[in-house]
Amino acid sequence: MKKEQLIQETAVFVREHFEQEGSGHDWWHIYRVWQMARQIGTTEQVDPFRIEMAALLHDLDDWKLSQSRESQAQEWLSSIEVANVDLQAILQIIDEVSFKGAGVETTPTSLEGMVVQDADRLDAIGAIGIARTFAYGGNKNRLIYDPEVAPEQHDSFKAYQQSTAPTINHFYEKLLLLKDRMNTETGKKLAEERHQFMEAFLEQFFREWQMEERLIT
Repeated sequence: MKKEQLIQETAVFVREHFEQEGSGHDWWHIYRVWQMARQIGTTEQVDPFRIEMAALLHDLDDWKLSQSRESQAQEWLSSIEVANVDLQAILQIIDEVSFKGAGVETTPTSLEGMVVQDADRLDAIGAIGIARTFAYGGNKNRLIYDPEVAPEQHDSFKAYQQSTAPTINHFYEKLLLLKDRMNTETGKKLAEERHQFMEAFLEQFFREWQMEERLIT
């Protein structure tokens, strides 16, 4: 089977799996990451097949969404008979894509991994990132904000996974850190504006929270 056909079959499979996901990790998140990875990939010397397949499958085994001990991504790749050398490379990209805490090093070991990680992280910041963050918080029954709960800089993946902090804390524990953790020049450039938008949002959020808005007279 040609690689382009494998990509399209995988897109159909992933869309069916995530279409009703309500945590901000739905099909359209994956679609955006897929398309962004393709865009960034055109500026780098990378394997486009591995990038596209990893971008499409990157949330299938995400700890936030799946409790399965078996890798669904590996099962799918095997079922469509992806060559083992590509299969292993794709699984490694997926394994390295996630943020695991402010104090945890997560730089991918391949350029393909860097591209997919940048694409995924770009979708976590900016206007869409803000929307997704509150969707996830609501999905997990988290408070929007609690001034008595301070943000933490988690020094282990386990500590990060166990956090149940209010949604606003997530900006300080992850989202505002991503700009400086982009790998590619394209990712770094695109992250700038999205980062600034989040800063402006937080400034307005706290102005309203503290009732510091100027009344129009």
